[in-house]
Amino acid sequence: MNRRAAFVLTALTLLASTPALAQELWPAMSNSFFGRSSQSPIPRTTVSVDASFRPGTILVNTAERRLYLFLGNGQALRYGIGVGRDGFRWSGVHRITAKKEWPEWTPPSQMLRRRPDLPRHMKGGEDNPLGARAMYLGSTLYRIHGSNEPETIGTAVSSGCFRMTNDDVIDLYDRVPVGATVIVQN
Repeated sequence: MNRRAAFVLTALTLLASTPALAQELWPAMSNSFFGRSSQSPIPRTTVSVDASFRPGTILVNTAERRLYLFLGNGQALRYGIGVGRDGFRWSGVHRITAKKEWPEWTPPSQMLRRRPDLPRHMKGGEDNPLGARAMYLGSTLYRIHGSNEPETIGTAVSSGCFRMTNDDVIDLYDRVPVGATVIVQN
């Protein structure tokens, strides 16, 4: 058994025997083991907000480059996001119509015309630009999805999708159902 496999086996055994320790240590261990930080440069926080939004509603504020998940009682989780670059921002109201773990990615034809160097299809996985999770918005080509490039959070870099760190998109994915309302404001 190589050293990396022995380390993982030892770590998993320790973590499985101590759930509280697992919750505390696993994010740091997995990030260093897999060689990727998934911490957002904009930490997820709970904030006070307008209580008129129904719990479970998502508000994307592209000007702020933040996504809010309304919890109720005047509280929301605020996440940092990457948004569409100039010419690719949009607004509207949609619902989450599908959710996928480690989604596959097929660039749309418009993107392939701009970037013929892109692959025609990518299986889901660590190197896929959609990251660990994706939530599909209505019948649009847009998604709220993960990213393996945490340095892009807080920037205008996408072709219209909203990107989050993998840690944050997993957290959001686990909190919202298919059918949740997503309001996008510029």
